[in-house]
Amino acid sequence: MPLSGDLLRLADAVLFPGFAGHAPPDWLRRRLGAGLAGAVLFSRNIAGPDQVARLTAALRAENPAVLVGIDEESGEVTRLEATTGSSRPGGYALGVVDDVDLTEAVAQDLGGDLAKVGITLDFAPSADVNSNPDNPVIGLRAFGTDPALVARHTRAFVRGLQSAGVAACAKHFPGHGDTSVDSHHGVPVVAGDGIEGALFPFQEAIKEGVRAVMTGHLLVPPYDAELPATLSPKILTGLLREELGFQGVIITDGIEMAAVSGAYGIGGASARAIAAGADAICVGGERADEATAVEIRDAIAAAVTTGLLPEERLAEAARRVRELAAWAASSGSRAPQDGYLGLVAARRALRITRRSTAPVLPLTAAAHVVELSPEMNLAIDRKTPWGVGEPLARLLPGTEVTRLAAGEATGAVLEDLIARAARHPLVAVVRDVHRHEWQAEALRHLLSARPDAVVVEMGLPARADLGAVHIATHGAARVCGQAAAEALTGVS
Repeated sequence: MPLSGDLLRLADAVLFPGFAGHAPPDWLRRRLGAGLAGAVLFSRNIAGPDQVARLTAALRAENPAVLVGIDEESGEVTRLEATTGSSRPGGYALGVVDDVDLTEAVAQDLGGDLAKVGITLDFAPSADVNSNPDNPVIGLRAFGTDPALVARHTRAFVRGLQSAGVAACAKHFPGHGDTSVDSHHGVPVVAGDGIEGALFPFQEAIKEGVRAVMTGHLLVPPYDAELPATLSPKILTGLLREELGFQGVIITDGIEMAAVSGAYGIGGASARAIAAGADAICVGGERADEATAVEIRDAIAAAVTTGLLPEERLAEAARRVRELAAWAASSGSRAPQDGYLGLVAARRALRITRRSTAPVLPLTAAAHVVELSPEMNLAIDRKTPWGVGEPLARLLPGTEVTRLAAGEATGAVLEDLIARAARHPLVAVVRDVHRHEWQAEALRHLLSARPDAVVVEMGLPARADLGAVHIATHGAARVCGQAAAEALTGVS
C-alpha cells in the first residue's frame, strides 16, 4: 500500500540524518525543503569554522527551522576540532577540578563556538556515572564516579551551553557508566544495584531545564528485562516522561548501532523507538547515505499504517522537535571567549606524584617520549591527535617521539628504544593502562631499565605509583598534552 505524502512528511519531521561532504548533498537539500527536522554533523563534514558556517547557512536556506546537531563533548569526543585535538578538556578533567563555575564557563565557551557556526543542538554533556573502571566507551567522557559530583557538573554544563543559545542533550539515559560492553557492538546490561545513582544526574539535568535527552542502547533489567532503553516504553515513557517528568525532546543515540539495529534492522528499530517514546532518530555515524534516510522514513510511516506506531505518538514527537527548533531560533547566542580557558582548565586538572628524591623535573634536555597507543572506541574520531611528544618537542627541540600500538611494543623494540634513550630523559605516555595488559607489560619493561622515567597517564589513572614522577592529565585532549608538557619542563 503506497504511503501518503503527509505521513512521509510527518516521519521526516523526527529524523536527523548524517551525510558525507563539506556541503549538503542534493538529496538532503530536497528533504529539508520538504520538512526534514534536522541534520547531524560529524568530523567528515568539518574543514574549519568558516566552512561549517557556510554549510549550516545552506541547510537553513532550505529549511529555516532546521536543527543542526553535533557530538561535541570537548575532550576526547570532538568533531569541530577532530583534526587538531580539542582546545578544552573533557568531562573527567573538569570533574577532578570540581569547580562548577569553571565547568559552566567552559561549556558556555564551547556553546559560543557552536552558535557562531550555526549549530543549535549539542549531544552533550555525558551525564553517565563512570562507576565501572573497565567501561570501554565512557571513561574520560564522564565527569567522574560519584553521582553527586556528576550531577552538579552536568547541571553546570547544561547551564553554560544553553546560555550560549545551544540546546544541551544529557546522555546516555538511563546511564551508560556501569557497563563493560560498547553499545556500538553489543547490548550492555546495567547492573541493578547502581541504577538510582545513575539516574540522579539526569534528574538534576531535568531540573536545570535541559532541552534534550539522548537514549542509551542499554538493557536495564530493573525497569525492562527484554528491551534496551531506546526501544522500551517502560523506560522512555514510564520512567523518563512520567516518573522523572521530562517534557523536552528525547533523541536516540545512533540508531544504526548493533545494540538496537541488530534485532530489528535500522528501520524497525527507528519505528519502535518512536513508539516507545523517543521524539527524534539520530543516524549517520556509520550510515550516512540517502538510502538509509529513506529506509528509516518509510519504516516509520509504514509502522503507522500497520498499527505498530500510533499516528498521535508520531505527531507528538514532531511537535516536540518543532518546539525545540523554535527555542533554538529565539534563544540568542554569546560570543566565544579568548580561547585560553580550556588550557587553564587542563592545567588545573593535572595531578603530579613525585616518587623520587632525585630532581627529575623540570626536564632541561631533549627527551625521548614513548607513547603507547590503544585502539579507541567508535565515539572518538581515530584521526584526532593526542599525546605529549608533539607539545614537548616544541618546548624541548630535539625531543624524539615513538608511538607504539598493540603488537608493536615487542621486547626487541623496547630494548632498542631504551638504548636510544640512554642519554636522554625518558617519558612514557599511556592511556588507560589499567585496561590494556600490553601497555602494562610494556611499561614494566621500560621502568625496569629506566626507573628514573616519567610516566604520563592520559586516561583514567587507576594508580599513581609508576615512574619516578607520575603525571595524571585526566584527559587526552590537545590542551591536556600541552599542560603535561609544561609541567615536564616547568614552562607555562
